[in-house]
Amino acid sequence: MRNLDNFFSAKNVAIIGVSRDTRKVGHVIFRNFVDGEYKGSVFPVNPNAEMILNKKAYKSVLNIHEEIDLAIVAVPPVFVPKVLDECGKKKIKDIVMVTSGFKEAGNMALEKKTQQLIKKYKMQMVGPNCLGTFDAYTKLDSLFLPRYRLQRPKEGGISFVCQSGAVGSSILDLATKDGYGFAKFVSYGNAMDIDEADVIEYFGNDDKTKVICLYVEGVVDGKKFMDVAKKVSKKKPIIAIKGGKTTEGAKATISHTGSLAGAAEIYSGVFKQAGIIEVNSLQDMFETAKMLEKCMQPRGKRTLVITNGGGYGILSTDAIIKEGLSMAELGKETKKPMKKLLPQIAQTNPIDLLGDASTERYKTVLDLAMKDKNIDIILLIILYQTPLVTTDIVDTVVEMNDLKKKPIVVVSAGGEFTEVLKNSLEANNIPNYTFPENAVRAIKNLVDYYGRNGK
Repeated sequence: MRNLDNFFSAKNVAIIGVSRDTRKVGHVIFRNFVDGEYKGSVFPVNPNAEMILNKKAYKSVLNIHEEIDLAIVAVPPVFVPKVLDECGKKKIKDIVMVTSGFKEAGNMALEKKTQQLIKKYKMQMVGPNCLGTFDAYTKLDSLFLPRYRLQRPKEGGISFVCQSGAVGSSILDLATKDGYGFAKFVSYGNAMDIDEADVIEYFGNDDKTKVICLYVEGVVDGKKFMDVAKKVSKKKPIIAIKGGKTTEGAKATISHTGSLAGAAEIYSGVFKQAGIIEVNSLQDMFETAKMLEKCMQPRGKRTLVITNGGGYGILSTDAIIKEGLSMAELGKETKKPMKKLLPQIAQTNPIDLLGDASTERYKTVLDLAMKDKNIDIILLIILYQTPLVTTDIVDTVVEMNDLKKKPIVVVSAGGEFTEVLKNSLEANNIPNYTFPENAVRAIKNLVDYYGRNGK
């Protein structure tokens, strides 16, 4: 396995190509380090400047006296060979190359020269033509997008491997807004050296990473990818989405990262054999990631729906059957006490607590459901708009979830009041969804992952 530690936890970082122009990529990267919470040392390199952002600038990495763990290169393509040669002489082994203009632009001469220099100096490179790396714990941040335009995520258990910088940046921004927590992020671009399999293998052994998300347009080495994914997927979930599934989309990948996309059917087959969860949208990817990060392993696929809105119960039932899950049959121990609590029609699955449902009614039914061995998963629909559901329901659900008897998944739709309560549940490792169909698709992936890997 490749040691990629410096790409996420380097103590000394050189940024080569730090312009005094605040709009340039190198300047933005340097400012992100200065303005962020990174605790290591950062050295800006610019042959034509003495000071940048009140920090001493260096004409070359060769002028820096300290050892450098990681170099981030943001220079025009024509200067890349010279910069890499200097990095090699400085004995810098790890490089993030954000510079573009290689094979994706038809510049095969630069591609070949860069590969030769990497080999000569025994370097490791993320890129070129990439957004870079980010670690939510160490705050190492080589992303060349300003912090005021792209929110950085809080600490969490999701690590994202993304071939496309544009996809990666927009999803990071959106996921941060929605409260997702990340461990690490890599946009690896053309994958001249370090590829998706190397990163997946590294994340497979990373203690902070609980779930791996992958956006890929084309795999560099099919056999290597398959071998690594098979091994890692047994330890932690890998959720993948393939870009370039259509003929037109496949053509577009060549000019984007220089990748040959390959047939969608082949990739789907490889994903299945390797134990990877394939999804069809970025939304499904992260909603599944949330499920797998927060939920315990279910015993099976028998799902109970508890709701205070009959329509939501019907939609949930349809989704459960459509996705190949099953509706749980209530045990006698559950049915008997419910006769005193609910009308006859509400004593089946889905359990409709009705519009006058109170927090206490939810608590009583949840307690019965947690004890019922015929139920594997609880899909809990809470419409907070009804007057007798108090904010105490958050404590009730958290208390039940802390018993660690079976997964609890919550669905609730609404405005600001609903969002506050949803965020409270999320903070306590209870996944929340706006629509039942989305929740059920994520449950299906949860069940399939543990079933596929024999856990």
